[in-house]
Amino acid sequence: MSLLKRIAGNTSPSSASESTAAAQPSAAATRPDGAIPRSAAVSSQDRLLDVRHRVQRRLTEEVRDVNSTNETKIRQTVEDLLSAVLDSENIVLSRVERQQLVESLMSDIVGLGPLDSLLKDDSISEIMVNGPNKIYIEQRGKLTLSGTTFIDDEHAMRVLYRIVAPLGRRVDESSPMVDARLKDGSRVNAVIRPISLIGPVITIRKFSKKPLGPEDLVRFGAISREMMDFLSASVRARINVVVSGGTGSGKTTLLNVLSSFIPEDERLITVENAAELQLQQDHVISLESRTANIEGKGEISINDLIINCLRMRPERIIVGECRGGETLAMLQAMNTGHEGSMTTLHANTPRDAIARIETMCLMSGMDLPLKAIREQVASAIELIVQQARLKDGSRRVMAISEVTGMEGDLVVLQDIFVFEQTGLDERGKIVGSLRPTGVRPRFLDRFEALNIYLPPNVFGNSSERFY
Repeated sequence: MSLLKRIAGNTSPSSASESTAAAQPSAAATRPDGAIPRSAAVSSQDRLLDVRHRVQRRLTEEVRDVNSTNETKIRQTVEDLLSAVLDSENIVLSRVERQQLVESLMSDIVGLGPLDSLLKDDSISEIMVNGPNKIYIEQRGKLTLSGTTFIDDEHAMRVLYRIVAPLGRRVDESSPMVDARLKDGSRVNAVIRPISLIGPVITIRKFSKKPLGPEDLVRFGAISREMMDFLSASVRARINVVVSGGTGSGKTTLLNVLSSFIPEDERLITVENAAELQLQQDHVISLESRTANIEGKGEISINDLIINCLRMRPERIIVGECRGGETLAMLQAMNTGHEGSMTTLHANTPRDAIARIETMCLMSGMDLPLKAIREQVASAIELIVQQARLKDGSRRVMAISEVTGMEGDLVVLQDIFVFEQTGLDERGKIVGSLRPTGVRPRFLDRFEALNIYLPPNVFGNSSERFY
């Protein structure tokens, strides 16, 4: 018998008759075959849920004020209060049911409540809280409604405060949006009332406990081994790379993988809004932006961090994502002796990525002509890797394009590899591969200078070996 059924079947004496009436419909409400109508069953489930919420709310409110960081002491307090509540409500639970309720309450008090179980499930890649009563999850590229909920807005807000407080972030009516991260590096975005009309909306992008490597992406079919070898050579040859793609397409994962090709003896500085990059090198300095305090002061933007890190003797700068005017500072860093730098941005195609970079540079507030910005783009960015999340839920590299320079007033791109779909398999998965276009990138001489070998035919039909 489930925990909810046990709770519903053991209410206080004063309401025992009411509970019996609610749980056992009258003869008029019973079908001739003796079955309980669906409407009665639904009503009973609502009552069960109400009993559970009342127990949890009372316990959470009382334990919330316990002044202790000792988890053992908090657990003992929870167990004592639970016994008192169950006795006052005349509820009888088995040992297993009581332990389940204690663990649930401990999650509410010292953990992340109903999110804890979802965060522990490695098959879940994203958690989306749409108000307190709907929590969606992404598993294997598909969205489904989970079976867990918050009690109410206040319950969800308590968990949200627990996420942002250790980072020095705040979220309230005057600042209803926030970016944060969990201890494991998972990225969190939250929007609350009055911006959100349905209550707290929390989006958590989970990251693998073990960072994915190049072999993992090849095994998953996100990229071919030949293309991964080419990207590895490009990173080692200090080619400036932009990873472009839509939301949830795997840009940060790919950026982490590309960063693994950077030699160990280089000094790297990462710049992010919420730190999520997982670089494996030893010589890494991670910088994180900061929002303004309650007085509207103390903000440190991505642009401020990029400008400052130029004074920190970086050999490469890695910006987690370019979203606005900081893009111009990133281009200037790429153009001033920091070759091999990398960043990500949101765009649907490599050509869209160029247009978006131009637009974001205009957002910097600098009164620069468009041609001057395009010249900066053409001289700074050398390679655009386009990532996408396909209809079957898979994430793949769709194109690798080289920025070759300017022709008139336009930035010129040429595709080196493009994804070619060949069909669907029996499970509805997209079948295809990243194929060479026959175009050879102009920076191959830099491979040769470093004695970097690429297999024959990597750029198309040719028996010549490339370095």
